[in-house]
Amino acid sequence: MVELKGNIREVVYTKEHWELLRLKRKRGMELLKVLDSCGIKHAVLHGSVARGDVEVRSDVDIALLYPYAPSIVLSCLERHGYEVYNAVIVQPTPVHTPKIYLYLDSSEELILSIPLAELEAVEIEFYRFSGMLTLSELELDKRVAGVNKRLMLIEPTDVGHREIPVVGNEGYVAKRLGVSMSVVLDRVKALTRRSIEGHTGLFIEFEIPPNISIEEAIDRLCMENRLFRQRVSRYGLCI
Repeated sequence: MVELKGNIREVVYTKEHWELLRLKRKRGMELLKVLDSCGIKHAVLHGSVARGDVEVRSDVDIALLYPYAPSIVLSCLERHGYEVYNAVIVQPTPVHTPKIYLYLDSSEELILSIPLAELEAVEIEFYRFSGMLTLSELELDKRVAGVNKRLMLIEPTDVGHREIPVVGNEGYVAKRLGVSMSVVLDRVKALTRRSIEGHTGLFIEFEIPPNISIEEAIDRLCMENRLFRQRVSRYGLCI
């Protein structure tokens, strides 16, 4: 639930919390190292595992910030023993970049997203807004500030984290995270709406059936959706 009002709060992690965080970050680092070994660069860990405010059900979210051919990524994953349990093509709105989300375990906790076109600068800022780390930063055991789904800015401390409400502190949040004010305001609006209305509709959300390949799914969307086709055609995905 989004917190539109709130006080600054100091949170001290328990031993169990630190251990849970360590295990989730280890899973993220392993996947980042695999991608790097395949020459797949521009990958980041983002969200609660990058910030530190994890829960048992927190996802380990890895995102590519540059479009790679899905076949290249899948080949890399297969060579290193990863199995794709589910794959979904998502485009939140007609102006957003379509992405493939690969779920790499049966609980759908380890997730890799691949953009199907070059991300706009503002879309990369969205990752920075939630908190993101590169492989080298993760190897240094760095944690980073970012905003959670409750619209609380999470600032890591030596003993846990500090929570600061975003609403009323938008200027500080933008400066602290190195993002534009427009991104902060956009995220406040989107997360508040989601909190009130529940899961908001997506322009495209296509779960790829197990009997067709990712390329076939992309071709199908290219034929069915003109705006999707326009967004990805310059990358050779629509034949």
